[in-house]
This record gives sequence, structure tokens and C-alpha cells, in this order.
Amino acid sequence: MRGTSTARRLLITGRPGSGKSTLFRRVASELERLGCRVGGISAPEVREAGRRVGFLIVDLATGERAWLARLGPGAGPRVGRYTVNVEEAGRLGAAAVERALREADVVAIDEIGPMELLIPRLREAITRAAAEAPRLLAVVHARLPRRDPELWRLLRGGSRLVEVTIENRGRLQAMAGELAGWLVGGGGCGG
Repeated sequence: MRGTSTARRLLITGRPGSGKSTLFRRVASELERLGCRVGGISAPEVREAGRRVGFLIVDLATGERAWLARLGPGAGPRVGRYTVNVEEAGRLGAAAVERALREADVVAIDEIGPMELLIPRLREAITRAAAEAPRLLAVVHARLPRRDPELWRLLRGGSRLVEVTIENRGRLQAMAGELAGWLVGGGGCGG
């Protein structure tokens, strides 16, 4: 188990549509430019004919994808209008986060939110990453501190919280290199 006394966590939060995922991708790209191996998951939305129909879960290291949640009825738990795909998303997401803990310089998770936390295997992997990852880049749902105070406590140690708004998103995106540098302690990951 890795110690967390010198852990660094860059946490990105904000309202839906504010640019959190865009900032996440830019910081991850800057980390790779610095020679860091970035692994973990993202959860991009899927649109058909301009209408959001669900979310994928994507392994950042392999590109493998599965449905995280889709519109309509299904066997899994529901978040709003979406049914969460517990089995496939749990398998892929947990494996990606666990692999990142073993192999990556930075564990990256977009996002830690209600859908992801309804999946027991993925929730366990995210909690482990929050406790053990020396460097963590994560988008966190704005209500996480109230919904899961224990996970929030783990995430807050060694963290820098960045709230993205419509007004500041351009400035923050321009700071992606600086944010990546902070996460790796001013240096790179190569070696």
C-alpha cells in the first residue's frame, strides 16, 4: 500500500455544463506531455440527434468502453431518467481504476458522482484510489461532500479544489499546464 502523506489530489467540481470534463482532459493531456502515465476512467455523454441518451465509461489506458447508464428502463438502479449498468460498468471501471493504481503515475477519474457510486465494485475501487493514489486527478460531483462525507474526507487530504464556472472556465483551461505541474510537484513523471 502506498502512503498518502505526500499525496496530491486535483479535484475539479462545478455545475453541469460548466466545463469540468474539458478541464479534466486538458490537465490529463498536460500530464502526458510531462511524461506521466495517466490511467483511470472517463464518463462521456452520448448524444443521438442532439439528445443525450446516456453515458459511457471509458478505460483511459485501453480505450475499452461500456455503457455506464442509458435512458429508459432496465435492471439496474436509476439516477434521474437513466438506468445504471452495474455489471458492465462495474467490471470495466473497477479494472481500469485498479490497473491505474498499479501502473499509472496519475489516477484520473471523470467523474465521482451518483452513477459511479451506485456501482459497488467501482465505488470500492474509487475509495481505494482516494485512500492510496499518490496523485489523483478527479472530477467530483458538487453534492459529493453531503452525499458521501467519508469518501469526501479521503479525497480532501492533500487536495486542491478547483470550481469551474462559466465565467472562469477559459482562464482555468489556460492554466491546465500549471495545474498539471502542481499535481506532480513541479516536475514531471519521466524517469
